[in-house]
Amino acid sequence: MKIRLLGAHNMESVNIRPACALLDGIIAIDAGGLTASLTLQEQTGIKAILLTHYHYDHIKDVIMIGATFHDNEGHILLYGTQNVREAIEYLFNFPGKLYTNLLEHPPEDPVIQFTIIEPLKEFTILGYKILPVPVKHSVPTVGFYVTSPAGKKLFYTGDTGPGLDDCWRMISPDLLIIENAASDSYIHQNHQLHHLSPSLLKAELRSFYKIKGYLPM
Repeated sequence: MKIRLLGAHNMESVNIRPACALLDGIIAIDAGGLTASLTLQEQTGIKAILLTHYHYDHIKDVIMIGATFHDNEGHILLYGTQNVREAIEYLFNFPGKLYTNLLEHPPEDPVIQFTIIEPLKEFTILGYKILPVPVKHSVPTVGFYVTSPAGKKLFYTGDTGPGLDDCWRMISPDLLIIENAASDSYIHQNHQLHHLSPSLLKAELRSFYKIKGYLPM
C-alpha cells in the first residue's frame, strides 16, 4: 500500500495543507489538502474519499474535487457518517448557494455519490476492507482501519484526543497514522479540545503497546 500524506496541519499556506492522505492513488482519507496537492489527472484517478468527521479542515476540498469530476463528466464516491453528510449538505445548500449542489446534480446521476457509514460496521471499496472505529474528539469522529487487497493494515485516527484504549483493542495495524496537534506548551488546551500533544501521544502509544504487545510503524 503506497501512502502519500497530502496534508497534516490545521491551517494552510504555500507549503502546508490540512489533513489528507492518499492510498495507492485511489482512496483518500479526509479532504483538507486534497485538490491543491494533486494534478487534475491525479484527482480524477481517485475513486473514493473517506471522511473522519465534519470539521471544515477535513472536508473543505469536497466541493473542489466535486468540481473536478463534474467538469470531467465523472463521479466520486464519498463515505462518512450521517452528521458528515449533513455538514456537506449545509455547505452546498447555504442560503444564496455557495456552489451547485453536486450531491444532487445532475438529478439523474449526481457527481458526488455519498454513502452513509456507521461506526464498527465494516465495508469494502475496490477490494479494501474499511472499518470505521470511533475515536475521542470534540465531535463524533471515526478513524479508519484499512486492510489492502494484499493484506497490509493501516489505521488513520483523524483528529483525536486521549483515551483510545477501546480503539486499540479493535485494531492491529502495520502502520499507525495518528495526530499530534501542537507542542506540549498547549497540552491543557489540546486535552480540552480532544487533541494530542507529544506527551499525550506518548501515553497513547504506551497504552497501545501494553494492550497489543507491539508498536506499529
